[in-house]
Amino acid sequence: MAEAVAELLERAARREAPLEELRALRLAVQAVPPPALRAHLSDDHLGALFALLSVNDREQVSACVSILERLLQALDPVYVIQNLREELQKGLFHPDDSVKILTISQVGRIVENSEAVAEILNSPELLRQIINCIGGEKIAVAKEAIKSLSRIAQTQDGLEALFVSNLLSDLKNVMATNDVVRYRVYELIVEISSVSADSLNYCANSGLISELIGELTGDDVLVRATCIEMVTSLAHTPHGRQYLAQQGVIDKISNIIVGAESDPFSGFYLPGFVKFFGNLAVVDSPQQICERYPVFMEKVFEMAESHDPTMIGVAVDTLGILGSNVEGKQVLQKTRTRFLNLLKKIGHQAKNAPTELRLRCLDAISSLLYLPPEQQTEDLLRMTESWFTSLSSQPLELFRSISTQPFPDLHCGALRVFTAIANQPWAQKLMLDTPGFVEYVVDRSVEPDKASKDAKYELVKALVNSKTIAEIFGNQYYLRLRAYLREGPYYVKAVSTTAVEGAE
Repeated sequence: MAEAVAELLERAARREAPLEELRALRLAVQAVPPPALRAHLSDDHLGALFALLSVNDREQVSACVSILERLLQALDPVYVIQNLREELQKGLFHPDDSVKILTISQVGRIVENSEAVAEILNSPELLRQIINCIGGEKIAVAKEAIKSLSRIAQTQDGLEALFVSNLLSDLKNVMATNDVVRYRVYELIVEISSVSADSLNYCANSGLISELIGELTGDDVLVRATCIEMVTSLAHTPHGRQYLAQQGVIDKISNIIVGAESDPFSGFYLPGFVKFFGNLAVVDSPQQICERYPVFMEKVFEMAESHDPTMIGVAVDTLGILGSNVEGKQVLQKTRTRFLNLLKKIGHQAKNAPTELRLRCLDAISSLLYLPPEQQTEDLLRMTESWFTSLSSQPLELFRSISTQPFPDLHCGALRVFTAIANQPWAQKLMLDTPGFVEYVVDRSVEPDKASKDAKYELVKALVNSKTIAEIFGNQYYLRLRAYLREGPYYVKAVSTTAVEGAE
């Protein structure tokens, strides 16, 4: 096979390979391992294949891109940048997007190599053109450019090249293309800033983070909605949160939520602002965030109590995030009756709302009710039990009825609720006391697809792994659950047929 590849490469180098042979070469290079490819490759072969890209024939270009993709992957990144710099440069100007993506992805490979990255950093023209690719019409090209530039910024030299040279002007120039491209550059800046405090300093000194924050707190409601997502990403890192707090950004976001009462267009940006605080509470401290910014909790409750499905969905998601750890659960518990009333509404939505909102309710309920074994104090177990009973007059039946509906997503969502409470003694007693429930758990015939079988298996595993299950369920049921666990999620019982004499 390697010899056939060598022959086809020679023909391509002499420009004697018609399209059929290029197709054959495309298949052949996939079958040959990289060491064998390297052994038969020469600069002439690669140069010829790059030259074949200049023909105005989409099929030929497509075949050559596939071949080059495979061949370049087999080569050392240092070799690629030292011997094919000019070809890569031309590839970035190619009218076909697949050629641009091929070239940019190679640059991404090169910058991951500590020896080769210096070569790239000494090629400002190459970097300038990759920056210009962020302004390309095709999102796939722009994303590949963002990915490569983000990799370049992983080193000190890369940060210097991007932010302490003329390339910063190129970055700012490409931002002026239009709104969409400007947000792509912000996305790149946030990605780089998230790596370390040092990276964040470079980005902050460039002035681009200040511009992003300026747009976030500006008057354009649609721009706010886009920018808050990026600022939320920045808040995922400790140094990012510290920066936002020092710049007064968190206070500004809180003030905008306060002012949203009188803004008829707040529906555009409010969901994102509330999600920002939800994420902040989880990575920081739910108690501190909710005490320092009481408007956040108030707004979440207001949204959950409203009649707007969009707002209810965001509020339910945020409550699920907030209640995913014990500290967040205790913050919610302090609101007492108001939260219990809200749970009743969430239980109602889980049963009656449109499918998407029902799924979000089920996920939030699972998150709110789950308690790790090491945190199961009497107080917390009483709390989760009171939350569960607030969801409906017969909550176990509510979720069992959802789990029997012929919609896999809802079916699995309801099983996840059972799994969330499966290791809590009060829930185990309730399951045992509900006629037919344990039989339903060990009945494999009710799971129609792989996702459902997996979800049921997780429920069985959660029950079996609980320290209290043998005592509460008793030996008979406990052994049946253990057998289910041992047999795995996809076990099918063999049916034996016995021949009866005289039967036709």
